[in-house]
This record gives sequence, C-alpha cells and structure tokens, in this order.
Amino acid sequence: MTLSPNQRYPLLRTRLDAKSAQYGVNRAANLLALEKLEKALAKSREGGGPKYNDRHRAAGKLLPRERIELLLDRDAPFLELCPLAGHDVRDQTTGAGIVGGIGVVSGVECSILASEATVKGGAITETGMWKSGRLAEVAEQNGLPSISLIESAGADLPNQHKIFVHGGRGFRDLTRRSKERTPTICLVFGSSTAGGAYLPGMSDYVVMVKEQAQVYLAGPPLVKMATGEESEHEELGGAEMHSRVSGVSDYLAEDERDAVRLGREIVSHLRWRKQGIVPPRDFAEPLYDADELLGIASADLKVPFDSREVIARIVDGSRFSEFKPLYGASLICGWAHVHGYPVGILANNGILFSESANKGAQFIELCNQSDIPLLYLQNITGFMVGKKYEQEGIIKNGAKLINAVSNSTVPAITIMTGASFGAGNYAMCGRAYEPRFLFTWPNHRIGVMGGKQLAGVLDIIQRGAAQKRGETVDEQRLSVMKQMVEGQIDQESDPYFATARLWDDGIIDPRDTRSVVAMSLSAACTKPVEGTMAFGVFRH
Repeated sequence: MTLSPNQRYPLLRTRLDAKSAQYGVNRAANLLALEKLEKALAKSREGGGPKYNDRHRAAGKLLPRERIELLLDRDAPFLELCPLAGHDVRDQTTGAGIVGGIGVVSGVECSILASEATVKGGAITETGMWKSGRLAEVAEQNGLPSISLIESAGADLPNQHKIFVHGGRGFRDLTRRSKERTPTICLVFGSSTAGGAYLPGMSDYVVMVKEQAQVYLAGPPLVKMATGEESEHEELGGAEMHSRVSGVSDYLAEDERDAVRLGREIVSHLRWRKQGIVPPRDFAEPLYDADELLGIASADLKVPFDSREVIARIVDGSRFSEFKPLYGASLICGWAHVHGYPVGILANNGILFSESANKGAQFIELCNQSDIPLLYLQNITGFMVGKKYEQEGIIKNGAKLINAVSNSTVPAITIMTGASFGAGNYAMCGRAYEPRFLFTWPNHRIGVMGGKQLAGVLDIIQRGAAQKRGETVDEQRLSVMKQMVEGQIDQESDPYFATARLWDDGIIDPRDTRSVVAMSLSAACTKPVEGTMAFGVFRH
C-alpha cells in the first residue's frame, strides 16, 4: 500500500492527564470564557435590535445574514471575520454595521460583505471603514472574488472627519482588484447614497432590486437644495432607471431572492479556478478529541502548556514531523497537514532564546524553499533578557527570526493560543506582519508586557528618579500610580479590547481551530503558493 506523505510522519503521542487538577481548572475557566464569547457574538448578530429588524422585515426585506445564507452553497461553511469589531467601543456598534467573511458561492470561495441597514441605515462608521478595509485586504491578498450586498446611507455624516479621507481607499481597492482580474460583484438591495453609490459604480457586475434599490450621489432633498431641481426617487436613482437608462445596473432583479440568484449565476460563469495547492480528498482526522483543548489551554498565562498537545488535536492523523527536536526547544517547528494541506508549524513552548530564534528563521526559509504555507501557534511572553543573553546576541538572533517572518512570501496563518507580549508578537507573525488570517483563543492576552510587569518597571524607575533627586518616595502616590497603570494595561490587553479594534480576525472556540485553519488555508490557496529565498541581511 502506498502511504501518503502525512502517513509517513511520526505520530504525536499525547501525555495529557485529563484527570489532573490543572486540566479541570483550565476547562472550567475556558467554558466560562466561551459563555462570555457567545454573549458577545449574540450581540453582533442582533443588528439594529428587534425594533429595527422587525421594521426591516415588514418592508419585505431580508436581514443581511439571511441574504448571505441564501447566497452560499447549500451546507457550505461561512468563515466570519471580525464579528466583534467595535465591541464596547464608544459610539460604535458590535459588528460595526457590517457582516463579512469567506464563503463558497457556486463552488467558488468568495469574500462577502453585507451592510447592516438596521444600524444607522447601513451608514459606514469609523470601525465599519476599518472592517470593510480588512475584508478588501483579505480579498486582495488571497485573490478572492468579492460580493457586496449593499444597502447603505453612505458615510456616517456626524463623524465624517474620521471617515472621509481614509474611506476613499475602499473605492481605490475595488478598481485595483478589477485591474488584477479579481472580479467584484455588487448586489444592491435598498437605498445606496453618496459613498454607498460608488460601491456599485466601481464594481465589475451590478444587480439592483426592482422598486427597492435606489442609487444616487445625492437624494431628492439634496438635489433640490443644490440645483433647485424637483425629482422623485425612482427617476433619480431607481433600479429600473439604472438598468434601462444610465447603465449603472447590469441586471434588474424582481426581488431580493432573485438578486441573490443572479449573484450566484454571475459567479458560476466566471470560470474561476484555484491556482494554489490542491489537497487530496481523503485525510485522517486527529486521533485526539478537540474538546480536550479546553483543558489544555491555560486560563492563567503564567501556567505553561505543551504546544505539541495542541498540534496533536488540529493536524491530520495527529502526525507531525518535527524539525531540530533537540535544539532550541522553546520553539517547536515541524511539518504536518491540515485537511490535506501541507503546513509548516511554528509553536511556542516557552520564551524565545537565541537558539530557538535561529531555528525558526531556518525553518521559515525551508518552508519557502518548498512552497509550504506556515501556521504560527503563538503563546509567547517575548525574548529572553539579561546580561548573559545580550552578550550571546539575543538581539541579532531575534532579528534573524523577524527578518524571516517579514520577508517570507508563503501564506501565513496565526492562531494566538495564549500570551502575545513584546517582540514575541512580531517574531510569531502578529498583525503587523500580515498573516493572511489571524485568530485568537478566549484566553489570549496581548501587549508590550503584562500589567504587573509594567507596574513593576514603573516602581523601579520612580524609586531611581527619587533617589537621584535626593527625595523620599511617596509610597501612597506610587501605589496608586501602579494600580492605575496595571488596571489600564490589563484592560487594554484583554482579547475583547483587541478584537474590537481589528487587531485580529476574531476570537474563536479552541475546538474550532482545525476547521478555521483549514478554511483559511483553502482561501489562501486560491492564489499560487510561492516561497522566496530573498531575505534581508542576517547579522552574524
């Protein structure tokens, strides 16, 4: 019998003790964290709330998630991105008034954006601009056709100063994707004014719903004020006018369901073909239960866990070919498959030392040499510090790893399974290093350093400054300052603070990690997977 490459890899043997006290503590804490996550996601799914949702339905309209569900192939998954954008941010709505993600339409993976007309009439807020920009970036980086389901009042005018200048990039991105031969499709379901009118105007294909879609740069009141001209909505920007007279619309839909049907029909004749890795249809599931990840992931980031236990529960057949297993032990590197897709995995098993940084840089080069996508499992408090390590060159060796991460050209996916502090965030492909996708677990924390550490640094600095001045430290004042700093940092390192500001693409249930990684790899492989051997100067 011929063995697949994955079947030749060694089997990862679990050492997990599901009866240990630590397992029970972790599981209980993670279940509570998932309850909190579900409540936040439920808020995202509310849209404008029952009152405005009912009014929307009473007008014979579908809600954005219903439109997306009709658009997707039957039983096809939907990888929602940034569902908690704007969560608990002042003057912003959870979800940012946009539903977006990746789904399969007529057999083609597409980037999908649906405006939420029950929230401020679908007006684009500051966070909505960030989110739509991120969805455009996903479409561009991965070469995905994009479908916009639009019903938008344009910019949120009271906050136009936060939106207007940078918001124009969205229209630029549409035309650039078209130039790159990546199709853009716009289905217009209702009134789309000003900036909302440019979305269909700059898309490759446009469908408008009869007696419902209205697209104009200025509505009748503004036209009257600007020119004195009297006009009706339909003659100024109705779907029939644009389909029969102006030519802005390519297809006139009888109703919303017909618009979705036409959208699916457009995708079906694109003759779209994936150009990246084609995985085998058959692959083995992990030997170990993904539910055990809830007992593995530490609720307390000071308590370490073995990342091999995570790998064993997300890769095909729990098989993993480890690279340099006896060297640089705090960074695990090796090859595996996820849903048949080959991946090179870098996973933290402690703080980064020079040896682990050198090992990681070499491994990234090897994966680029063989055109293998990278998966970063990030749980890192940073690089080792101290006189011994500085003298051994921790800076130059850490720089090698960051150099390799920065210049690697194969698709990278990052999952933050715990801490993400200091330059460790950079070395393990944080947001600034443009992984194709980045998701976090609910136990995730992110920042320059932890709150207690920063408060401790402040204590040392304040005492040193007082000593230089020959003064006595005001202990009460210093204690209050430390408490304030620690509280602020703890708040800002919270996963909800991060995801609300799009520092990641969403908080996920650890048990869904394998599926999320597989969908991300599949989307990334729409484009050819091509590595590079061109890196910057490595300091030796």
